[in-house]
Amino acid sequence: MDAYKVDFHIHTNYSDGQATPVEIVKKAKELDYDMIAITDHDGVDGVKEALIAGEAAEIKVIPGIELATETEEGIGLHILGYYFDHEDPKLKAVLADLRERRDARNHKLVAVLNDMGCDITMEELLERQPNGFIGKPVMARLLAEKGYISHHKEAYKKGQFFGSDEAKKVKKEKILASEAIELINGAGGIAVLAHPIQTRGVGETGSEEFYKNMDTIIRRLKLQGLKGLECYHPDQGHEQTMRFIELAEKYHLHITRGSDFHGKDFAEADPTA
Repeated sequence: MDAYKVDFHIHTNYSDGQATPVEIVKKAKELDYDMIAITDHDGVDGVKEALIAGEAAEIKVIPGIELATETEEGIGLHILGYYFDHEDPKLKAVLADLRERRDARNHKLVAVLNDMGCDITMEELLERQPNGFIGKPVMARLLAEKGYISHHKEAYKKGQFFGSDEAKKVKKEKILASEAIELINGAGGIAVLAHPIQTRGVGETGSEEFYKNMDTIIRRLKLQGLKGLECYHPDQGHEQTMRFIELAEKYHLHITRGSDFHGKDFAEADPTA
């Protein structure tokens, strides 16, 4: 059976990534990828640019997106969408609303960081992310650049910056996972649950309780129109990957792979199990 080199989870500087869609497409071609998907957070502004670059480079580029959602019980989930109409009016209206919610959240987060003694401003953040999307990774990179932390990942440690009680109180308003699935399906796409290993509030990660609860969540999402599960992701080891493959097969879901790339050079994308 032919094997294809694919990556269905890539972020560009149209959300909180650091590379342009063109840079990613060109590098993917150099690295002999057969197919990639641009899946920026809560937006599709980079899709058209990526599609044009894909045609020029003769590499298949899939329109994609990653939506931050939650279940009716408040469990946070990220839903990936593929092969949808990125010009769909209903989709664009929801994305415009999500952008307003994110902007309001960002101003509150910056204020919290300022109260902690961090001298950062929205203007500085926008200078570093020219397409206007500001998320926690952008803020974390600025904190590292200014010397408040040695590496951007430290911003998420318990009790520090985003891991502090003050920052945790600043919630981003999310849509329901069922609504995201309906939105993607309504635009002619395929909805996939991203990095299931990152799910919190369902038991200790990797425990039998965790997998039992994930089974329940995935079964419900399947009934709501979910079509796939991201079984291959850098955060998921071999054993975890195999457990998710079992769940995908149990519920007849597509199995996808994604590096969840956010960096400058796509050659440095994290490998999966």
